[in-house]
Amino acid sequence: MTTIAIDFETANERRDSACAVGLAWIADGRVVRRESRLIRPPELRFAPGNIRVHGILPADVRDQPGFAAVMAEFMPDLASGTILAHNASFDIGVLRASLHACGQPAPPLAYLCTVQVARRVFPDPAGCGLGKVAGRLGIRFSHHDAGDDAYACAEIALAAMRETETADIGGLAQAIGLPLTRVDGGSPPPPRPARGAIAERALRSFRPAVPVPLRFAVRGSTGNRYEVTLDERSGTPNLRCTCMAGRHGMRCRHVKALAVGDVTDLLSDNAAELARVLGLLAEVQ
Repeated sequence: MTTIAIDFETANERRDSACAVGLAWIADGRVVRRESRLIRPPELRFAPGNIRVHGILPADVRDQPGFAAVMAEFMPDLASGTILAHNASFDIGVLRASLHACGQPAPPLAYLCTVQVARRVFPDPAGCGLGKVAGRLGIRFSHHDAGDDAYACAEIALAAMRETETADIGGLAQAIGLPLTRVDGGSPPPPRPARGAIAERALRSFRPAVPVPLRFAVRGSTGNRYEVTLDERSGTPNLRCTCMAGRHGMRCRHVKALAVGDVTDLLSDNAAELARVLGLLAEVQ
């Protein structure tokens, strides 16, 4: 049976916003194959906090294939084998939610969480996060790179197999009293009905108050400093820039970047406020 470690990175708080996947296959007591792919999420809305974690920007995935196309070659192994993931509830949740977002049913899956494995085999008061366990075991990898994270996850499982003198993942699970978690397949949920005009107005009336104006300092291509401001005077939130294009009413590249969470050229220290603005913009899209 195939054993495959998986790790996803996401663009924002939604489980169906995968922007990268890493996979590592285990056979004969070692990692025999590694793959990593960038994924274009359904919407190019990147939360600044997520960017700070994995460093992936909207520009990196704009021309990449979507989830279904990227995962097509891997789904037979995932559906028929045993999946490993560190904090598996997150990665399995991303997999299932993203399949549903693509209109595809999620297959039955069997998985083992290497956080739980580490807590039983390599307990430590410092905790069992991926970086901490890998550091204690001498596993060298680049944290929050999806491919490297999947590799580290696989190596943790292999180290646990050696520690417990078990031959495979099934034997490891039995030895430490941690059975595989199995989730049934399921059809995608029905599409959400479109909002009507009345519902849209009601939603806006309950929108949380946001301090106005909100300003974001950005760096221009020649190093000039511009301000992008949240403008709600028309009743619909918009971002407006003080650059030449913005002053002529055009949607400049600075606005386009911030509108999808790209903070590469953000100079002001208010990325948290940008995350709130992105939520407002998403409501009216």
